[in-house]
Amino acid sequence: MVLTTTNTIEGFQIKDYKGIVTGVAINEKKLALGFSMSKYYKALKESIDETKEVAFQALRDNAKQVGANAVVGIKVEIELMASNYAMVSVTGTAVSVA
Repeated sequence: MVLTTTNTIEGFQIKDYKGIVTGVAINEKKLALGFSMSKYYKALKESIDETKEVAFQALRDNAKQVGANAVVGIKVEIELMASNYAMVSVTGTAVSVA
């Protein structure tokens, strides 16, 4: 599956627009707010990276469900929720390309 933030894919032609798809993930491991900022930032980065992968997998799965083989115009939103959980939302347009 081709995933891109652009609205076109070089070398491919969009044949059909399947609709908007989203993948959302929340990392339920609460981040420790200890005294070491470097440890906190490292834990935050790892949490976001893990959560982003889960969100992208959900996006792929949702695109496959509507018969798409690519997603264009992807937008990624990352939020650190008040309870120190990382949330990632990935949204794009599911398309069929050839």
